[in-house]
Amino acid sequence: MTPIKNAQPDQKRGRGGGMSVAAMETDGKKLYVRLAERLGRDIVAGRCAPGSLLPNAADMCARFSISRTTLREAYSILIAKGLIEARAKTGTRVRSTAEWNALDPEVLAWRFETTPSRVWLEELFALRQMVEPAAAALAASAAPPSAFDRIAAAYDRMACRETATEDLVRADLDFHMAILEASGNRLLVTISAAIGCAVERAFRPTRRSRVRVDERQLFRHRQVLEAIRNHTPDLARDRMARLLRRSEERLVNSSVDAASRTPVRGRAKAPVSAFADAVTPSSR
Repeated sequence: MTPIKNAQPDQKRGRGGGMSVAAMETDGKKLYVRLAERLGRDIVAGRCAPGSLLPNAADMCARFSISRTTLREAYSILIAKGLIEARAKTGTRVRSTAEWNALDPEVLAWRFETTPSRVWLEELFALRQMVEPAAAALAASAAPPSAFDRIAAAYDRMACRETATEDLVRADLDFHMAILEASGNRLLVTISAAIGCAVERAFRPTRRSRVRVDERQLFRHRQVLEAIRNHTPDLARDRMARLLRRSEERLVNSSVDAASRTPVRGRAKAPVSAFADAVTPSSR
């Protein structure tokens, strides 16, 4: 199990008997939040196998230099996400992946950060193929002009050569989100917003994690845009499906292995093209 870097014991007391700021927080986050994030990543990455028992409370407190209160707070976060279950007599156990809250933004982000498996990426694209082509067709059928303007604005930001790395990823996500919103189906928006949020959280641009526009994928985005603008639902559906197929081929068949071997400050590079389809990692 991965230790928490720079963790501080939380047994210190302030003058009034409460926890000191240094004891409660590390890098601006409360210690129990950082512990939950660390354990969550370990579970999602498979370092704590489904069905396995976590060490007992005394061992966990000693390992991370924390109090039982901090441990309980961290566990409550992971219980809410469906990652673990705690029972009085049997201890704290990692739940099966089928019981995880799979669309929780943090769980999704941890999946991206810990190098998703080929199977999981294929499942993600299967979900996108069910949702986004239909959303594009609905947008082409009945989207008001204001909705189309948001889609076009996101595309223009993607196509702009002066767009910064982090803004490029955001523009690509905004393009897809604008189409989902233009569909008028709130449930589709909610599901995809969770995925988009996870990608943003997982991908933190650095000097070693830059992206560039894939011109062929950018052209496919423009084709979708034009089909929606011309109010041709069947064409919008087909073009979005083709865009997603090409994105899946790029990522699942080639990019994911390369990404898993490219560390970014000690962790795997998030495969942003799992949802941001016009961008690709750049070595420049």
